[in-house]
Amino acid sequence: MKKLPQRKQIRLKGYDYSRNGAYFITFCVKDRAKLLGHIEPDAPPPVPDASYCKLTPYGDVVAKRITEMCRHYENIEIPHYVIMPDHVHMIILVSDNEGNGRSNEEDGLARGKNGMSRTPSPANAVIPAFISTLKRFTNKEVGFSLWQRSFHDHIIRDEREYDRIAKYIENNPQRWLDDRFNAGGGRGRRSGAASSTPPAS
Repeated sequence: MKKLPQRKQIRLKGYDYSRNGAYFITFCVKDRAKLLGHIEPDAPPPVPDASYCKLTPYGDVVAKRITEMCRHYENIEIPHYVIMPDHVHMIILVSDNEGNGRSNEEDGLARGKNGMSRTPSPANAVIPAFISTLKRFTNKEVGFSLWQRSFHDHIIRDEREYDRIAKYIENNPQRWLDDRFNAGGGRGRRSGAASSTPPAS
């Protein structure tokens, strides 16, 4: 899981969910192989008595690329994410400011000679480009195709839903044995099945 010196504030004060884009995103490792890490029962200080995902070198690559891409993409923020053994959960915030969350390089490719955008780029078009680029960069660094082709997304519509999903992400390692994305077996699970929303609390 992303390491932080202190617990982040879950709620977003003043965030306008009707104007900006908030998305819960999940994407999985190819064939649901548990390549990104393994669950440890005790997190290192200062978060005792909590499970966490100890990342493998592949998981470290994913964490590094997420951080790097957030620095290069305009108007995109990932306030919460967790890397699990065979999948990644994250919340992506896309502002509606000019630039539409694209990196400078992608913004140049999307414009014609006169500088005008060839096609509209709403927030829901930014997400596939961001995830595709993240997958491409990680695949290149690890040297093989790491990911399933698709991803799952869910629009976060209000503060209450944001709070619930942020807590779900934070608690995901502890929920690993019951997590619907853990395809290792268990009642109610289907290999390769996934849902775009966490269970309602």
